[in-house]
Amino acid sequence: MSEVQGVLNSKKIVPWIWVVSIVVPVVVGVLLNPKMEGLIPFPEGFVAMARKLPFVNAGINSLVSILLVAGVVLIKRGNREWHQKAMISAFVLSAIFLVTYVTYHLSVGHVGYCEENLAPKWLYFTILITHIGLSVTIVPLASFSIFRALNKTFERHKKLTRIAFPLWLYVSVTGVLVVIMNSGCY
Repeated sequence: MSEVQGVLNSKKIVPWIWVVSIVVPVVVGVLLNPKMEGLIPFPEGFVAMARKLPFVNAGINSLVSILLVAGVVLIKRGNREWHQKAMISAFVLSAIFLVTYVTYHLSVGHVGYCEENLAPKWLYFTILITHIGLSVTIVPLASFSIFRALNKTFERHKKLTRIAFPLWLYVSVTGVLVVIMNSGCY
């Protein structure tokens, strides 16, 4: 089988990657619209538990960051099997993060910059805006990177990961920073 053909059927999977890459940010944007706040009446106990999710999410993003760096180290050392495990784990954790992030915002609502913030307003918003903007790119970049690796189109995978890796790492690290910098507001 040629490298271009690969193992997975591109004609079936690639359109789904694009659909998910477009639908996920749109759905998250709709769900996080301030007009959605209070639309779903969550029990008070659930909301109290959900208030801890930013710190859980910071932990998830920390693990994703570690796995991404470990994945790069592993592949540079020639350990393809553990590289693959690290990267798929990072992808799965990122998906879990997305679910808990949306759960938090649907149940607790929007938490903005407050006086107890640990960072200057300009720094916090610079990091937050770049984090949110670049996070939209991670779904297609990570999905196509993993697809290309599983499809054994390693040259194309390598070329894409030169873009995907630093952006994904930036998003996961800044996700932790946003929680730390705004921790007094949760």
